[in-house]
Amino acid sequence: ATVKGRPVHQVAEELLSVIQEKVRPPLTAAGIMSSPVKTVTPETTITEAGHVMLRYGHTGLPVVKGGRLVGVISRRDVEKANLHGLGHAPVKAFMTGNVVWVTPDLPVAEVQQLMIEHDIGRVPVVKNGRLVGIVSRTDVLRTMHGDFPSRYHVLFPGHVPSRGDNIADLMRHNLGPREWDILRRAGEAAAGLGYRVFAAGGVVRDILLGAGNLDVDLVVEGDGIALAEALAASGEGRVRAHRHFGTAEVLFPDGFKVDVATARVEYYEFPAALPRVESSSIRQDLYRRDFTINAMAVDLNGEHFGDLVDYFGGREDLQQGLIRVLYNLSFIEDPTRLLRAVRFEQRYRFTIEPQTLKLVQEAVQREVLQRVSVERLWDELKHILMEPAAGKMLDRLDRLGIWPFVFPGVTYWEVQPVLSGLDRAIKMLQDWDFLDGVEGWLCYFIAALHWSTPEAAAELCRRYHLNKRQTEKVLNSVQNWRQVLSTVWKQNNHRPNSELAHLILALPREAYPLLLSLLEEEWMRHRFHQLLLLIRESRPTVDGKYIKSLGYRPGPVFRRALDAVWQARLDGQVKNSDEEKAFIQEFLRRHQGEI
Repeated sequence: ATVKGRPVHQVAEELLSVIQEKVRPPLTAAGIMSSPVKTVTPETTITEAGHVMLRYGHTGLPVVKGGRLVGVISRRDVEKANLHGLGHAPVKAFMTGNVVWVTPDLPVAEVQQLMIEHDIGRVPVVKNGRLVGIVSRTDVLRTMHGDFPSRYHVLFPGHVPSRGDNIADLMRHNLGPREWDILRRAGEAAAGLGYRVFAAGGVVRDILLGAGNLDVDLVVEGDGIALAEALAASGEGRVRAHRHFGTAEVLFPDGFKVDVATARVEYYEFPAALPRVESSSIRQDLYRRDFTINAMAVDLNGEHFGDLVDYFGGREDLQQGLIRVLYNLSFIEDPTRLLRAVRFEQRYRFTIEPQTLKLVQEAVQREVLQRVSVERLWDELKHILMEPAAGKMLDRLDRLGIWPFVFPGVTYWEVQPVLSGLDRAIKMLQDWDFLDGVEGWLCYFIAALHWSTPEAAAELCRRYHLNKRQTEKVLNSVQNWRQVLSTVWKQNNHRPNSELAHLILALPREAYPLLLSLLEEEWMRHRFHQLLLLIRESRPTVDGKYIKSLGYRPGPVFRRALDAVWQARLDGQVKNSDEEKAFIQEFLRRHQGEI
């Protein structure tokens, strides 16, 4: 538009007047917040905070110290704490310290987006470090439905996605053909039953990380067992159902296994109890899980196949390398999550985020692991001992104060030098091909107990229900490693190889990493390697069949003869098959009266 024949200043004044009349400023947090705000202090008890919420109808309360916002406590956390008999505890023990807050001038549209992204129902409003108000989800909803002053303008995005990106291409790339085919067929089976099915948990995490994962877990909004039966029928599988829990395993002829569960919600009647289970939605099913990175799912249904379902920011935490619980009483309700937090943190080289770390420390201080059954504790500890980075995980358990609960009576600093080098020792022995068929977790268990008395070691074996063979290996190692170490690695050792080999072979192979970790000098490690090679390569070529061919009947002397020829080979007295046969014949002639 053009204006002619009028002074510029007059046009400018009229333009400003029109702008002021027609253009309304955006509605901000200050325009819809509630003020003053009901607050509690960090020392307020859980019970008192609950009374305040009940009296004023609030679903959460800001926690303020010296006028400054230091946290938020939700009604859900208060109710859970009261359920577990923790009403006397201070609010600071279970509040969320890393608070999402806004300034008074932030547009309401951005406040809404923050609520959606962080899945929160209220946002404190802070000015110059001081709490000046609070915006609830109800306040935002009112603005969306016109219940706000007309002098303001509210801009909301036209579509707020409830789901994340589609990762079907990533799934095809990072999954094997078998897993991909199973997921496709699961979606088709669900469609035929009118259900919705999702891949959930660790498989989604590892797809996003590009890590191998052959464990396929399916969650069904519907009857999980019915879907399992339909999936099995499509591939000649068989179903092992657990109807009480609404779960099933589908076992295929090629050994491939799929776990199927009805979407469920869990609640705990008291701290460290086993959960009670009820059917629910995918969102509630994911909310019951341990950490955000394990609380994602992938839709397997029709046109939505591959849609990432991430209600709790798991993908962002995965990208930032953070271990985060989904709610503040997570470790109180299931203390074994303390061990899982360490396992995932060290496996992926992540970090336990600050709020979760505070909750870890609070749970350890309250000794919640004392209330966990030995069976559940051992299950989690054994998972740690089976990890390649088990040494780092055990060190982290000690730094967090968890070690005394899993290895009572064992002083960590005494065994730390060995445990810190055990990863490397195991890797060396694997490279030398001397650990095939060995129970890897037992290597760490033996190393952790190597300074213990036989009585204390036996007690821990009983505590964790090790079987007879495993217990014998532990006690053998604890009792004899010192003698082996002092005898085999003397600087001027003139003992025959057969005697040294006998000492080494008297220990279980699960103790070899312990021995290697204790060898500080390179020449010692080299000598160990050479002895192991000699033991393996000096096995006699003759066997019991040769002795039978000489006309002798099997008996105890067979074993003695074969042991004798092997010792002779170790000591260089015989060097080939002919010399072995001659040695055997002479040995049997000398022991004729014992045959």
